Amino acid sequence: MSNAPVYDIDPATFWADPYPDLARMRAQTPVCFVPQLGATLITRRDDIFVNEKNVDVFSSDQPQGLMTVLMGQNMMRKDGDDHMHERRAIFPTVSPKTVKNVWKAQFEAATARALDRLAGQDRADLVKDFAMEVSAEALKSITGLTNMDWREMDRVSQGMIDGCSNYAGDPAVTAHCDDCTASIDRHISERMGALRSDPDLSLIAVQTQAGLDEAQMRANVKLAISGGQNEPRDAIAGAAWALLTHPQWLRAARAGDISWLQVFEEYARWISPIGMSPRRIARDHDLNGIALKAEDRLFFMFGSGNRDETVFARPDIFDPSQDIAPAISFGAGPHFCAGAWASRCLIAEVALPMLFERFTDIALVGDAPFGGWAFRGPLSVPVRLR
Repeated sequence: MSNAPVYDIDPATFWADPYPDLARMRAQTPVCFVPQLGATLITRRDDIFVNEKNVDVFSSDQPQGLMTVLMGQNMMRKDGDDHMHERRAIFPTVSPKTVKNVWKAQFEAATARALDRLAGQDRADLVKDFAMEVSAEALKSITGLTNMDWREMDRVSQGMIDGCSNYAGDPAVTAHCDDCTASIDRHISERMGALRSDPDLSLIAVQTQAGLDEAQMRANVKLAISGGQNEPRDAIAGAAWALLTHPQWLRAARAGDISWLQVFEEYARWISPIGMSPRRIARDHDLNGIALKAEDRLFFMFGSGNRDETVFARPDIFDPSQDIAPAISFGAGPHFCAGAWASRCLIAEVALPMLFERFTDIALVGDAPFGGWAFRGPLSVPVRLR
């Protein structure tokens, strides 16, 4: 174990609001060991930005990591040539050109259907009644799992996310995660024949066409679902909440004084949907005088780096006009989120502008509780629709 200073947390408090603890870590112990998480945390933005690229030490290859054990060794848990080979294989699915020419129209159609169902209702929860469906329908298109109901897509995604952050080792959480991965495998099996005979640009099809073996294809589809449902869902509902609680920025977005992309990217900095990325220490390493030991577990705390007081002018304030070029919301190294273009399109070009165009006087009607530190988002966003 490393000799990093020990910082204790209350897990329930940290889940409800990690930002006070993260601010104290940045100020007092920017590299620290948290016994309750069994990991060393790096909390300052520049330390994360530099060290995430050093894959010889901070390795994504984690044979005993929860994601690998529960979902298979996907490309996110590989480094170097192995990672780049699979990243190139999936690029036709997630390229800016494919997003623009193929997926955007499908995103718009799914979002319009969700809004049509909300029309006529007086009240709704933007998480469960809008963002969940919009995100899941987009993911169905991208993965090729058009045979999966959007509610099941959300269920299996959340189940895997819960499993991959189950550092307390709750057996019920693990069992539920196993049930969710089994459901994905069944749905993949149902689609494989059709996508082999009539391939499209979906994730299943392009990986098969690229010659990836079936086990690898399945692991990468599970990765896409674990990272492609709850984060866009939470960002859509969360960014809408941010605008409704900061009406000056909603007026600015509607007037074109700021872009919807600025809204989304500032929200992703302020409330990072992906708050952490784990690594395995591959060999003994000295980091700023702290001795990291081989096989230690380490977390890059993106949610903390995105609120670093030494980097951002207004780190704790939602301000889409501020300079957030240094933000690391999608990562900073070779594992930069492959779905970034799809996320920007879905959220900034489709979901947010269509929501606020359809409901011109939408308003909050209650509190919007948030939760999570590894993955963070609103649990509900109750609104009046009009």
